[in-house]
Amino acid sequence: MKIGIVGAGFVGSTAAYALVLRGVGSEIVLTDRNEALARAQAQDIVHATPFAFPIQVRAGGYDDLAGAGIVVLCAGVGQRPGETRIQLLDRNAEVFQDIIPRVLAVAPEAILLIATNPVDVMTQVALKVSRLPRARVIGSGTVLDTARFRALLAEQLGISPRSVHAYVLGEHGDSEVLHWSGARAGAMSVRAFAAQVRMPLTDAVMARIDDAVRRAAYHIIDGKGATYYGIGAGIARIAQAILADDRSVITVSTINDEVEGVRDVALSLPRIVGRAGILQDMQPELNDGEHAALRRSAEILKEAVDSLTAV
Repeated sequence: MKIGIVGAGFVGSTAAYALVLRGVGSEIVLTDRNEALARAQAQDIVHATPFAFPIQVRAGGYDDLAGAGIVVLCAGVGQRPGETRIQLLDRNAEVFQDIIPRVLAVAPEAILLIATNPVDVMTQVALKVSRLPRARVIGSGTVLDTARFRALLAEQLGISPRSVHAYVLGEHGDSEVLHWSGARAGAMSVRAFAAQVRMPLTDAVMARIDDAVRRAAYHIIDGKGATYYGIGAGIARIAQAILADDRSVITVSTINDEVEGVRDVALSLPRIVGRAGILQDMQPELNDGEHAALRRSAEILKEAVDSLTAV
């Protein structure tokens, strides 16, 4: 199946590279207003295919997205000096108003996979602009935050991240909620597992992990200017779940009728993802503190959406 990627910068190109390494899709088309950049990224990734999978990778315009089953939206504008977050949101909303109709004109059956930040708000914008069913507009949400949480827990416990089942809920951002009460390793709570391997999860250790997950992007951006490897791999994983119809449970973002009393807001919850997109939302069991934190996260996102003037 063809996968289109709009925006051939760090995130878009890394997502394309991750798709090739995982063998997801049969053809990848990179589209960017900087045509030379898209061509260069496609050519560079093609040179990796002999070491991975023989996926066709090329640059093209919107017409070349025709027939795509998934279109990943990574395009957006950067924040200007002195510009508020809301002003930035409005400008990115305008970008989506231009891009999405052009995508759907040639790929009306595509699932839109949103990676542009702030991803939860942009997912809500994409839903409004596209008028597609919510199942077909998927924000990458906290897929990366969840991966960070699992990686750090695994490091603390001395086990493989694949043996850790833990999720990050809510906003992809500062108000995200680490679901500690539901975290599991080896079919038991992470606290019980930690005690058995003599690596106790003290309050100090949990606070350190929480901070490392929540502020990971800031630390990475300080060091190298942008984050792209983790989210590129996350995008590839979501695309794989869709194309393979493997019905994986992934923390992705889409609009919810109601979360913790807050209505019509996009945020991340564990959701079953398959060929038709989001197949079902899951409602995790939360403790009182997590309920309150998720409500606050939903309120913050709702305030941001309500402040938009561009859509």
